[in-house]
Amino acid sequence: MRAISCAAPGELALIDIARPELKPGWVRVGISHIGICGTDYHIYEGKHPFLQYPRIMGHELSGVVRDANGAATLRDGDAVVINPYLPCYQCPACREGKTNACETLTVLGVHGDGGMAEEIVLPEANLYKADGLSLRDAAMVEFLAIGAHAVRRTELKPGWRVLVVGGGPIGLGVAFFAGIAGADVTILDAAADKLEAARGFGFGAVSLDERDGTGFRQSMGTGFDAVFDATGSIPAMNQAVTYCRNGGALTLVGVVKGTLSWEDPEIHRRELTIRASRNATREDFDHVMASIRNGLVPTDQLATHATSFEDVPVNLPKWAHERNGLIKAIITL
Repeated sequence: MRAISCAAPGELALIDIARPELKPGWVRVGISHIGICGTDYHIYEGKHPFLQYPRIMGHELSGVVRDANGAATLRDGDAVVINPYLPCYQCPACREGKTNACETLTVLGVHGDGGMAEEIVLPEANLYKADGLSLRDAAMVEFLAIGAHAVRRTELKPGWRVLVVGGGPIGLGVAFFAGIAGADVTILDAAADKLEAARGFGFGAVSLDERDGTGFRQSMGTGFDAVFDATGSIPAMNQAVTYCRNGGALTLVGVVKGTLSWEDPEIHRRELTIRASRNATREDFDHVMASIRNGLVPTDQLATHATSFEDVPVNLPKWAHERNGLIKAIITL
C-alpha cells in the first residue's frame, strides 16, 4: 500500500509499504482524510527534538472501518474519528482517567509511524464513530480537542474575559471552546493574517505592536480572568503571567523544549493557578464532535487548504514556508 515517508529532514516521498498486520482486538481502518499539523511541518524541517527518521507522519485522521475484527461497537463501513494517543492504561495517570498524560504515551506519527498511509490498524478504544460528521470534518476533531481539553481543565465560567496568546490552529481551537463555554475571547498574535482570521471568527484581536498601547491596556483592565498560551515560545510564555488578573488562571497549551522563568512576586501577589494542558481525552473528542454537529465550529473556514495524497510531497514543503492565510491543510485520499 502507499504511504508518505519523511526519510530525513527535507526528504518527503510517496512509497510502497507492507499492509499492516491486524492484531487481536484491533481494527483495520482505511484512511480518508489527514490534517497536516504544525508537528508534521516541524518533522519535515528537522525541528522536532524527539524523533527518529524515517517516519510516516500523520495524526489528525479520519477513516472508514475495513475490518472490524469482531469489535464490540464498530462495523465494517463505519466512519470514524481516530484518537492518535496510545496509552498504557497502567500508570497512575491512566488509572485516574488521564490517559492523555500517560507516562509512556505513544503518539501516532511522532513516536511511531502514523496515518499518512492508505490503511492503519488501531485498538477499538481509539476509534470513535463519526456519525453526523463529514470525513473531512472528522479529520479536524483531534486538533480542536486539544483546545477543548485546555478550556475544560481551566474550568471557565460564563462571562470570563479570556486572552489566547497565539492565533494558530491550536489557539483558535482554544478560542472556539472558550467562546462555547461563554467567555469573551481576545486573541493576541504578531501575524496580520492570523489577526484577520481571528476577527473573521468573531474574536477580539490585538497585535503585538498594540500590546503596550492604551487600547489594549484599557481592555485588559487589571488583567484577564484566564490566559492561554498557544505559542510554544518561551518569551511569550514568560510574558503571559503579566496578562492575568489577581486570582486568575494561566494555562500552557503550547509546549517547547526549554526553561520558563517567572518573577515569583508576580505569581504570588496574583495567587495564580498555573496549569499545563496536554493532548485530549475521549470526553474532549465527544465535546468537539457534538459542537461540530451543532454548527458551533465553522469548519469550512478552518479548512483553508487542500491537497491530494499524490501531491503531498510537493505541497507540504511549500506550506511549511508559505503560511500566510493557512489555518488547516487537509489531505484527501
